Amino acid sequence: MAEAADIQGTVPSPARRWLRRTASLAVAAPLLAGFLQSAPAVASEAAESANGSSTVDVSVDTVAPSAPVEGDTLTITGTVTNQSKQTVTHATVDLRVGPQMTSRSEIDSVAGRRGYRDGYDPAPIDDAYTVKIPDLGAGLSRDFTLSVPVAKLEIDDPGVYQLGVSLTGQTASQSFDRVLGIERTFLPYQPEQAEKRTELTYLWPLISTAHVSAETGPDLQQTPVFENDDLAAELAPGGRLHQMVTLGKDLPVTWVIDPDLLASVDAMTMPYRVKSGTTEVAGKNQAVAEAWLDALEKAVQGKKVVALPFSDPDLASLAHHGKSVPGSLSHLQQATALAATTVETVLHVKASTDFSWPVDGAVDPSIMSVATSAGAHNVIARSDSFRDDLPYTPTAARAVGGGTTAVVSDAGLSKAFQGDLIRAENSTLAIQAFLAQSLAVTLEQPEDQRSVVVAPQRMPTAAQAQTMATALQGLSPQRWTQPQDLLAAAAETPDPDASDRVPGSRAYPKNLRAQELDTEAFEQMKDTRDQLDDFKVILTAPDRVVPPFSNAISREMSTSWRGERASAALYRKEVLDYLQSLTKEVQLIEKSDLLLSGRSATIPVTVQNKLLQGVDHLVLRLTSGNKTRLKLNDHDAIAELPVKIDGGHSQSVKFPASANANGPVPMVAQLYTEDGTPYGAPMRFTVKVSEITPTVMLVIAGGVLLLVLAGARMYSSRKRAAARTAEAEAEAGAATQSEAENEARGETGTEPQSTETRAVGDTEDADPGQPSDLTPDTGPESGDPSGPGEKVDR
Repeated sequence: MAEAADIQGTVPSPARRWLRRTASLAVAAPLLAGFLQSAPAVASEAAESANGSSTVDVSVDTVAPSAPVEGDTLTITGTVTNQSKQTVTHATVDLRVGPQMTSRSEIDSVAGRRGYRDGYDPAPIDDAYTVKIPDLGAGLSRDFTLSVPVAKLEIDDPGVYQLGVSLTGQTASQSFDRVLGIERTFLPYQPEQAEKRTELTYLWPLISTAHVSAETGPDLQQTPVFENDDLAAELAPGGRLHQMVTLGKDLPVTWVIDPDLLASVDAMTMPYRVKSGTTEVAGKNQAVAEAWLDALEKAVQGKKVVALPFSDPDLASLAHHGKSVPGSLSHLQQATALAATTVETVLHVKASTDFSWPVDGAVDPSIMSVATSAGAHNVIARSDSFRDDLPYTPTAARAVGGGTTAVVSDAGLSKAFQGDLIRAENSTLAIQAFLAQSLAVTLEQPEDQRSVVVAPQRMPTAAQAQTMATALQGLSPQRWTQPQDLLAAAAETPDPDASDRVPGSRAYPKNLRAQELDTEAFEQMKDTRDQLDDFKVILTAPDRVVPPFSNAISREMSTSWRGERASAALYRKEVLDYLQSLTKEVQLIEKSDLLLSGRSATIPVTVQNKLLQGVDHLVLRLTSGNKTRLKLNDHDAIAELPVKIDGGHSQSVKFPASANANGPVPMVAQLYTEDGTPYGAPMRFTVKVSEITPTVMLVIAGGVLLLVLAGARMYSSRKRAAARTAEAEAEAGAATQSEAENEARGETGTEPQSTETRAVGDTEDADPGQPSDLTPDTGPESGDPSGPGEKVDR
């Protein structure tokens, strides 16, 4: 393997100086032979010594300069802490230099050692450069500073040297000088520019988690709704992303950007909303977002920018679980197409979309297939996945067939800045190890120039970013490396001896496989995608709905969900729930049972649109459950009518119906898109047919005629009777009057002619009029339902 490669061009003089310091190993050949024969005993003694050297913790906080040259003074600062219960006396801090490392694997081995090992660790340099420490009580700490001219380190030849800082002292239980604590690091020494410098590509990732929901405001601007306001903390001064931009602008790096991050920050520059429990509040970090985008736009000018597919989809999860779910790969293609336009729109630079980056660079044939399915020709892998059995570190580019290049990043260098680097000691040790490994790569084959790529973790912390930047600044003199961008690294001529065989699926790390999105997750995404497709075809302004949901589905595939299974499931559920809440805004209004009295009528069905935009391309289908009793459009059991409704309105769709027989008829109303896909839930109701036939109408008409005739006869009889009564009364009156006149004539002898005439005339004028005809009282028509249900229109 490359890590086990020997460093060529090293000379034995530093080793001989180290052997002279450790005279116990070089007294004589017989003693050396005896030492080798008693290796188990020596190992046991070394272990005991290591156990005893943990009394004091030695922390190396700074090494300056990190890669010294001739004439420099090496300054090391740190802290010693007494971890025992006894006071440490007669203590001194010593510097131990050497031996020279001969391979990358040896550097790894030394970095993993704990405690002092007699015979393995070199002797201290000149006593003139030790620092005395006052008595150190239990649990107490002291700071120290060591300053040594490089000339006094006795390192003459280029190479990587072990650098040890130890504390020697005594305790009450052991009143003799012994090493009570030690910390090891490395000192890269390359005073002159190497003849063939390693071309080093360092990726500078700008990636975050999903922050934006699928929801938008009802305004014309479609104000975005964020899941939280955590992104603002990353963008603010001191935040992770703020550090990445501030530090990266002065470094020779290739920017690798998730376009979703740019889109999210760009949305924050305008009014936005943030979820807060069951409500939403106004976002207030527009100024922070504007400042960050402005700084980033300036930082990337003149630099190479690589855009990952939108929201950095998890390629391994897609390959292992999503590829079999229809639509998943096509969504990856959409995410790739969106990437370049997003970067150019926000940052005003053209970005390359020709690279895919699986998690941790781990690949297998299915991942390589998915990674290139959206058009990328380069896949960023890692050397602990693409394994080489070579005595040196080969060039990163590998041609793996089909026009695809695997850009194999160096695993050791890529993982150099993981873990907690907030402590100064951890940061310093990581920097020195990185510089040492990079120099070791150059010295493996000093006569051949190679190209090495470093792909760090996707989302470095602020402390990790600071440490990475410091390490790259240590390479700035370019004595053994020179910067190269990722596009140039991918175009390098592959090493013919390097492995170009894609690892098999069994070689994929189990811990990474356990973090993947499962098939159920991709099926949920498909469900959301299908419902979105059904919804968008009825909208008059689909561009207000499709992009927010399409982007949300991309976020559901994001690599950032690894290790966050519950949070990923919740996000998917919220996206689908919101989509369904919108689709339900277009619905059929529930109807009560109808009563149809008559041969024909229209059946109304109401469609409601509560969206802010209109809907079109919908068809309402009404189905009669018994066309023998009730037909639609005079002859069918099924009738369809188009539906088009403005936003915030309802439409009553009326279906002509004809009844043939009495009884209940089950009806089903269902909305469909124009391609025949059901939209929403069906609405069921019953029409109760109560038909009046022609025979019944004749019977009713005959009955009415008889009533009219009977009424007329009664009227005539009553009129004749009244006339007879009036005539009889007139005759009786006349007789009475005649008798009275006769009596009067007998007395006076005159006839009162004028008086009769007046009386008769008065009687005729007072004749009562004819009685009115009788009108059948049918009662006013009621507007109430004729039965327990609704009455249809006729």
